[in-house]
Amino acid sequence: MLRIAVQAKGRLFEETMTMLEESSIKVESGKRTLLVKAKNFPVEILYLRDDDIPQAVATGIADVGIVGENEFEEKGEDADIIKRLDFSKCRLSLAIPKAADYNGIQWFNGKKIATSYPHILKNFLDKNGVKAEIHTIMGSVEIAPGIGMADCIFDIVSSGSTLVSNNLKEVEVAMYSEALLIGNKHLNDDAEKMATLKEILFRFDSYKNAEGKKYILLNIPNDKIDAVCKILPGMKSPTVTPLKQEGWSSLHSVIEEKTFWDIISQLKQLGAEGILVVPIEKMIL
Repeated sequence: MLRIAVQAKGRLFEETMTMLEESSIKVESGKRTLLVKAKNFPVEILYLRDDDIPQAVATGIADVGIVGENEFEEKGEDADIIKRLDFSKCRLSLAIPKAADYNGIQWFNGKKIATSYPHILKNFLDKNGVKAEIHTIMGSVEIAPGIGMADCIFDIVSSGSTLVSNNLKEVEVAMYSEALLIGNKHLNDDAEKMATLKEILFRFDSYKNAEGKKYILLNIPNDKIDAVCKILPGMKSPTVTPLKQEGWSSLHSVIEEKTFWDIISQLKQLGAEGILVVPIEKMIL
């Protein structure tokens, strides 16, 4: 049975559980137990602290894990990146007091920087020729300048609201991060587990492919079909079905949600009627 290590709480936990649920892998996330078997799929979920996941995968305690790229990079454990999952995106940035005048990366020379990511920070500072004192703390890094513990911070930034509420401003981005699916180096030796992993990846892809897409159905005069097909190319090409009413057809296709209103306006100008737009749960390419 394939064992997947996931974060026990927080944003990454919630988005991971959503992906598993949308992939029809049923897990009892309400039970606060360390190890839970899926009801309908040969996997078990191991709930861990995010910073413990890379080591758990590298040492074989878990076969694969879903972890933030920032934690994987910080720990430096020997595991493979199987797939970038395109969620839980953030960045690791340097932030300074809002009132401070910033004139470039050399501002940090001689400064004390509070962080939970000393390894990533040291690499970034070395790369830029900066000599600073790194003060490692766990949690609530953003309060360090306010209580005199540090001059500035190096921490995760998503929306930036936490920095604003602590009178800090972001000035340098060291790396961008997203959720990763990582695997043990010896996972390929187990054919059964690899087959399970392949099926999981297939389901994950089907779920992600459907994100931001809509299925559109409309009625269109036959002499406008070619023009509509140029606007709605679909996956390979739109499906066109003749209607009982002579001179008209029903056309089905897939559109990107971000271009929805622009496309609808163009379709209306071409004489489209009865436009129906529905969500897509999964998409198998």
